[in-house]
Amino acid sequence: MSKAFTREETADDDDAAVLPQVPAGTRNYITPAGYARLRSELLDLIDVERPKVVDVVHWAASNGDRSENGDYLYGKKRLREIDRRIRFLTKRLEVAELTDPSVHHGNEQVFFGAEVTYIDEDGTRTTVVILGIDEADSARGEVTWVSPIARTLLKARVGDVLRLVTPGGTKEIEVVGVRYPKGI
Repeated sequence: MSKAFTREETADDDDAAVLPQVPAGTRNYITPAGYARLRSELLDLIDVERPKVVDVVHWAASNGDRSENGDYLYGKKRLREIDRRIRFLTKRLEVAELTDPSVHHGNEQVFFGAEVTYIDEDGTRTTVVILGIDEADSARGEVTWVSPIARTLLKARVGDVLRLVTPGGTKEIEVVGVRYPKGI
C-alpha cells in the first residue's frame, strides 16, 4: 500500500488523545504550586531541553545521509514531542485560574485544594487532596476536582455522611478531617 493513502497523526490529534481535557464550560483551576511546576517545566523545555536537541539534530544533519541517521531521526521525533508539550503547556497556563487553597486554612468545609480524610462503610480511612486537572497525581493520593470522589466531597463538612457512586455500587463515606495548607 502506498504511503499516500495512510492517515498521518497530527499534533492536534496527539494532544487530544493523550492529555486530560478541561470539561466544557468549566475553568482550569490550579494551585500556585501546580502553576509554578508547569511554568518551570515549560521554561526548562524552552531554555534547556529544546536547544540541546536542536544542537544534536544540527550535528546529525551535517553528517550527510539523513534517511538512515538514527541521531537525526530520533532528534526530529524528540523535537516534535518537545514542541507538542510546549504548545500544550502554553495553552494550559494561558487559561489557568490560580486558586490559593491557603485562604481556607482552618475551615472545616471542603473546597478546592483541601486535604480530606474520610472513612468508608468498611472502616477504611482514606486521605485525598483535591487539585487541578494538570497537577493531580493519583499515586500520591491526589485527585482532580472533577473526579467523582472530589465532586462528592466538595462543599461537605467534617461529620457529613455522603453517598459516593462507584462502579461497584453506592458507598457511604463520612468526612472525618479537612485540612488546608498554611498561607505564607
